[in-house]
Amino acid sequence: MRTDRYISPLSERYASKEMQYIFSQDMKFRTWRKLWIALAETEMELGLSREGKPVITKEQIDELKSHAEDINYDVAREREKIVRHDVMSHVYAYGQQCPKAAGIIHLGATSCYVGDNTDIIVMAQALKLVKKKLVNVIAKLAGFADKYKEQPTLAFTHFQPAQPTTVGKRATLWMQEFCLDLEDLDYVLSGMKLLGSKGTTGTQASFLELFDGDHETIDKIDPMIAKKMGFTECYPVSGQTYSRKVDTRVLNVLAGIAASAHKMSNDIRLLQHLKEVEEPFEKSQIGSSAMAYKRNPMRSERIASLARYVMIDALNPAITSATQWFERTLDDSANKRISIPEGFLAIDGILDLCLNVVDGLVVYPKVIEKRLYSELPFMATENIMMDAVKKGGDRQELHEKIRELSMEAGMNVKVEGKENNLLELIADAPEFCMPLEDLLKTMEPSRYTGRSKEQVETFLANVIKPIIEENAELLGVETEINV
Repeated sequence: MRTDRYISPLSERYASKEMQYIFSQDMKFRTWRKLWIALAETEMELGLSREGKPVITKEQIDELKSHAEDINYDVAREREKIVRHDVMSHVYAYGQQCPKAAGIIHLGATSCYVGDNTDIIVMAQALKLVKKKLVNVIAKLAGFADKYKEQPTLAFTHFQPAQPTTVGKRATLWMQEFCLDLEDLDYVLSGMKLLGSKGTTGTQASFLELFDGDHETIDKIDPMIAKKMGFTECYPVSGQTYSRKVDTRVLNVLAGIAASAHKMSNDIRLLQHLKEVEEPFEKSQIGSSAMAYKRNPMRSERIASLARYVMIDALNPAITSATQWFERTLDDSANKRISIPEGFLAIDGILDLCLNVVDGLVVYPKVIEKRLYSELPFMATENIMMDAVKKGGDRQELHEKIRELSMEAGMNVKVEGKENNLLELIADAPEFCMPLEDLLKTMEPSRYTGRSKEQVETFLANVIKPIIEENAELLGVETEINV
């Protein structure tokens, strides 16, 4: 490992090897060569000729294919020092390996033919990996939700005690957001198209010249290239580049996933503070260099940290797409080289962390019950009041009395540091005619969780099960957290 230069933590600490390969030099330049082969094959198959002789031969295609994978990087690097152009450097390097085909490489194309088409191919491949991991996060959350669908817990609004819910029901809220992200991802991925080969300003003028003005033949070029590269179609019109709004759509999907992961990780961090739920903590893991007893939620904190980066990163392609001049400017290039790969590498790290955290979430029912019981008497007062009315009490008088007693119990808890004694206070109040034994029977938490259990079951059956079944081949992802 080099220690004398900057190395991105996205590569060294966070992103998987699989995602790193998708944005690697090997993936990029091998795709360039596949695109050059697809173009040459298409031109040959469409009968490109001069004076009755074919311009491109099968022998040349076979030569190109024989060197599609073994990139001679040293030749390309030396050439780029001279010509200052990455595409022409690789055209030259490829030609050095394929002397018979050297003259027909990149015929009729502009640099964006390989650059932009490769960007689309890479982003589509990366989206597929993101989808795979996202589906696995949803599946693991589904198992967690089902396991704890009946476990009552105190719900919060404004992070203040509210009516009870269940641990499983809360997990469905996290899942639903990820499901919305999956819908967005599927929509954007299904609409991904190649740029095709449209020339310097998108007019296909070079192909009009090559094929002697034969518009019918030229119309076949893009569909044939798309099919060879595994796509159904190309964008119907373009300038020199595909619309940079495509990058905006893609990174917005990533930003949406990041927001969902951030929300879940924040909830887990708060619950870990309450000691109700805890992310995985390894046997020899150190929580603090000073405080040996600490168990910091570092995985959830890392999710939140990376998620903020991805959400802000989505601004890059949005601003770029808005500021492109006419058929193209080059102020997109340097930005794209950073913002697109880093957005994917970061979301890959986030999803790996989500998988790790959800898979190892620890729930502490006793702590949950203790906190719930400390607040439950306040939440049970409406039921207590209704029971007292059935015994002949006046609803308005009882409401006022409960308000007074609740304030007194609240002061005992907050000022005196005592346990919540609201039930004892109500039992001593003659207006209610209810012994403490009867009041304690109202403290069954499941009476106050509403339809939480049923909602979890319905959600898993109607929403999650179809997703899991449709994407069954994507399940079983194994992740590794580097640090």
